[in-house]
Formats: sequence, C-alpha cells, structure tokens
Amino acid sequence: MEVTFRSLVYATTALAFVVVAVGAFVRLSDAGLGCPDWPGCYGQVTPAHAEEEIARAVGDQRGGEHGPVSLRKAWKEMAHRYLAGTLGLLIFSIAILAWRQRGVLRQSPALPGALVGIVMLQAALGMWTVTLLLKPVVVTLHLLGGMATFALLAWLALRQHALSDGGDASSAAARRLQPWALGGLAILVLQIALGGWVSSNYAALACIDFPTCHGVWRPDMDFRHGFQLVRELGRTAAGEHLAYEALTAIHWTHRVGALVTFLYLGALALALARTRSLGGYAAALAVALTVQVGLGIANVLGGVPLATAVTHNAVAAILLALLVMINFALSRRSSTPH
Repeated sequence: MEVTFRSLVYATTALAFVVVAVGAFVRLSDAGLGCPDWPGCYGQVTPAHAEEEIARAVGDQRGGEHGPVSLRKAWKEMAHRYLAGTLGLLIFSIAILAWRQRGVLRQSPALPGALVGIVMLQAALGMWTVTLLLKPVVVTLHLLGGMATFALLAWLALRQHALSDGGDASSAAARRLQPWALGGLAILVLQIALGGWVSSNYAALACIDFPTCHGVWRPDMDFRHGFQLVRELGRTAAGEHLAYEALTAIHWTHRVGALVTFLYLGALALALARTRSLGGYAAALAVALTVQVGLGIANVLGGVPLATAVTHNAVAAILLALLVMINFALSRRSSTPH
C-alpha cells in the first residue's frame, strides 16, 4: 500500500507540472476563451461535436485561426481541462487513500485534504476565467492556485521519499538558513504573482527594450490603475480604457521584482553552497535562476515568442519546486534531534 500511494503521489506531482505548463501555453496562445462555456465546449463534451457551431463563429468574427474563436483554440482549451480534470481525480484518490490508510501510510490526511480544497477552488476559478471573460484578478488567482497545487504536491512527494529513505543528520547550518529559505519562497511566490499579473493584463510588451524601459530607467507609469484588482480586462475600475502607462507600471514592477528575486535567491544559493551537504541544492538553484532571468530578457527582446514565454512559466514552476525542496531539506535537518 505504501509503494502504491507513493507512486500515485509522484505521478500526480508530475501531472501537476504538466497542467501548469499547458495552462501557460493556453493562456499565452490566447486560447483561454477557446470555449465560451464551462465545463463543456459549446455545450458539448469535446470541440469535435461542436465543429459546425465553431465554424459559424469563426466566419462571424472573420479572424480565422488567428481570431478569438477557432477550432484549434477550442481543442487547446479542452485539452487543458481534460488534464486538469484528471489531476483533480488523482488528488481526490490521494486524499481518500490518505484518510482510509492513515495508520499504515504514516501520512496525515491534512495536506491531501487541503489539496482537495484547492482543487475545488481551482475548478471555480477555471469556470470564472471563462464566464467573467478573462478578468485579470481571476486569471492570476487561477495561475497561483495551479502553482500552489504543484508546490503542495511536491512537498507531499518529498514527505513520501523521506519516509522511504530515513532521516537526515541535524545541522546547525540548516537551522540558520531555514528562515532565509522561507523568505526566498515568499519572495518567489510574490514574483510569480507579479508575472501572472503581467500576463493576465497583456503587459509583457509594455517595455520592448532592456535594461531600460522606453529608453529610460523610470518611465511614465500609472500604478493606481495598473494595480486595481477588481476591474475588467483592459479597463479601469470605472470602466475607462486602461492607459498604456498602467501597463508600463505593471511590467516595470515585475522587472524590479525580478531583480530583487535574483539578488535574494542568488545570495541564498551562495549560502547553501557553503554547506557541503547542501551544495547540490545551491547549484540547481543557481542554474534555474540564471536560466529564468535569461528567458525573461529573451521575452522582452524577442517580442514574447510563445515557446520562450511558456518555458519562462515552466521554469518558474521548477524554481518553486526547488524552493520547496530546499525548505523541506532544511526543516528535516533542523528538526532532527542531536
């Protein structure tokens, strides 16, 4: 039973990463409204059964495959829903097993139960993403919910691995580094949220030069309207068109956040490298951080190519998993008695 549960957790964690990456692909390829209803597509289980209606919609909006409606976009959206639905079923299975076999598995059902709650919230956010027409705060929360699901599954997977391979030796360095690692996790989550806000507001190209923005270090910006949470896409809370300065403020803030994240996590990687047993985490963090910064710069200078933008989201998830792993390792080492 323990082996089966462990394998299920590992497989579900891997699927969660795929769902995050595919969700980014759907969002960045403008297929978030490929199906105008939820949970089906044009009232059907698959876009194939709604092909005639989609064809009429394509003709009405005269955009073909590049317009807001197309059969290809409908399939992209539904593929993501199928994967997310499968992920939800696997998480429900984990929760049921964790509860029914809690004595054998040595696994509290609390974390799997929390994951079930997040899955239910994610389903609601997925529905609202469509029915509220890509409202930025809903899209951003949906992204954060996906990342949270992946992070918690990663922690659960690490817990299963720890149960199977024994414990780590205690370490004074781990106790010293633990609060800094928690701080790094918090900073990364905030930066992911800023990245989601950039993406959901289509502000990735608000600055097309680097390292300056519009040729200056601090361009004209409208933070008040850019960071109003309750508003429609492309509109202020009062219903007026969102000014370009607001998009610039969103993009510029994400850049500043990227700099803070790079400096903080870079310093954390150096601190980890000073402890021999943590050197592997330090190297992985340094490599992922460097790749992520490079992808961010490539997005700006290259005009946000789809492959680069999706990879940027995927590496953000990898960085999140690394911070979860680092915090898990430090918590084990610092809590092990002498």
